[in-house]
Formats: sequence, C-alpha cells, structure tokens
Amino acid sequence: MKTYVKLAVIAGFSFCAGAAAADTSVNVVGNIGITTQSKTLEAPFWNEGIVSASDGRITANFKPWNEMGLKGPEVFRLLGQGTMNIATAQLGHHAGDAPINDATDLAGLSPTIEDFRKVTDAFRPSLAAFYADNLQLELLTMQSFQAQILYCRDEFKGLTDLKGRKVRSSGASQADFIEHFGGTAVNMSFGEVQQGLQQGVIDCAITGTLGGYSAKWHEGAKFLYTLPINWGAGATAANKGWWDGLSEDDRELIRTELAELEEAMWALNAEENEIGIACNTTGPCPLGDPAGMTRVDPSPEDIELRNAAMRESVLPGFAARCGADCVAAFNAAIGPVAGLTIE
Repeated sequence: MKTYVKLAVIAGFSFCAGAAAADTSVNVVGNIGITTQSKTLEAPFWNEGIVSASDGRITANFKPWNEMGLKGPEVFRLLGQGTMNIATAQLGHHAGDAPINDATDLAGLSPTIEDFRKVTDAFRPSLAAFYADNLQLELLTMQSFQAQILYCRDEFKGLTDLKGRKVRSSGASQADFIEHFGGTAVNMSFGEVQQGLQQGVIDCAITGTLGGYSAKWHEGAKFLYTLPINWGAGATAANKGWWDGLSEDDRELIRTELAELEEAMWALNAEENEIGIACNTTGPCPLGDPAGMTRVDPSPEDIELRNAAMRESVLPGFAARCGADCVAAFNAAIGPVAGLTIE
C-alpha cells in the first residue's frame, strides 16, 4: 500500500480528534456507506450503540471505507498493519490476498440465503483460525448482503447470454463463473460501475439487489436478472495485536454487542432482497421511485447451468488458488452442509 494512501486513511480518522477521552477509543472502518446496512445498522451501532452499551467507556471513530478514498480490497491488509482497529469488508474483495476468503461464498454454491448462512456458520472456525495465524486479525462477525445478481445494458434472457459480454465482477469466484459462459470478467470498483454501464465500457455488472438500486445502476442497465450468483459475504475483524491488548471486559462487551449487530445484518439482508428487486423494476419501492428495469427470472435450465458452472469451473478454480490445506478445510466444514466435495 502506498504511503499516501496510508496517510489518507489515518487522516480520515482525524474528525473525532477533539472528542472527549474514553477508556477505550476505537478506530473503525465500516463497509460501503451507500448501503442501508451501513446507514441503518453499522453507523448507529458504532456512533451510538457501543457508547450506550458500555456506559460511555467505549467510543468509536467510524467511517465507511469508500468515504476514505479506499477501493475495498486493501481494507483488511491495512487492518493487519494496524492502520485501524476494527474493519468491516466484503470477503470477495480480499480473495486475491487470501483465496480462503472465497470459501463460503463461491459463485453458485448457495442457492438461497438460508443455504449461505449454514455454509457460513460451518466454516467460521476455520476462517477465524486462518485469520489469527496468518493475517494478524481477530474475526468478530460474518454476514451477508443481498443476492448478487446481474444488471445488464442490453436484452438478457439467461446465462448463455453472458457469452461475449464484458461483466464487472467482484472476486475470482465470480470471474470464473462469468468466463465459464464465455464472458469477460472486468475488475472495476463499485463507484465506477454506473458510469461504465452508461458509457458501454462494460455490458453487465454484478452486485446486490438493493446496492445497485441505491447506486443508480439502472441509469445504464435496463435488464435485471434475478438469479442469485452468490451473497456478498462480509466480515468484521479486529487487528489482533490491538484486540489482545484490550481488557477482558472490553473484548466481551464488544463481542456480545457485535453478535446482535450480526444477527440484525442477516435479517435486514433477507428482507431487503426482494425489496431491491422491486425497487429496480416496477415497485413498490419504500426508498424512492421504481427504476423500471425489465425483470428477468431464471428458467429451470439456468438453475442447472448455474450448478454446472459451479462444479466445472468455480470449484476447480478455487481449489487451484487455495491449495490443498484450504481444500481440505472446505471439504471438512462446507462439504457436508452443501453436499459436495472438491476432488
């Protein structure tokens, strides 16, 4: 990470420098601030909830990563270096640094959010151990976003229409999925996608059902394909050196409160999945005017194609990147839940 980026991150915390001193002051980087998850749950938790729960003993200096000049994939790297104390980020962004981050949310692995929750819970101990041993991070929560689906500029009827199209993806797993159907995966930051769609730099893009609406992707994309590809796995972690230096009481309180926040995130994203689809298409939309995109639901044939892409391209690609130990951990924890084994 370049020095000027580190300095920008540190400067991003300076707005609370004049706040009253507390026993424990926490520098927190939150997930992308455009989401309702950040606005209605994460920000209030750190700005108010943790203060109230600790009777003022713990205060937080909170900012979403996208408001700090970051793009996402560097968040946990900076966290491990101690630039901040706690951070929330999307695991797919960090699969380049550590492919194990993709394990719970491989494209095509979990058809429903309930399936994704089971996979996440099963693999959590393995990911926590990896973080502690290799990244100097303490894993605190694991959660979802809404279904990650396709927003396309031109008419889109099903997965075979990915052939020849440039598609913004988030993480190697989605890239494997797109390329299975003859598309080209494009690495593009979330904030650049709207313009990329409008200008035809990309043909389609993948994100959550509500996140794309909030970011106005419908201004460039006119077809919404509702097949869940994956679920935007997220996690909250702490710098392990900082975490281990906290008092036992502080660690217990933060874990207890974050466990409630984690449950609220799962519940919110389950509820918002259909809301996002409605807002992007014909409504009703509680957040604004319906976007009027054309809704395209998957056929039974596309469900089978998704499963085939996962088995034939996504799982082998993940295994090649992650290595034997990682595959063994996947097979032991996720295999029984998902009913599959990586050879």
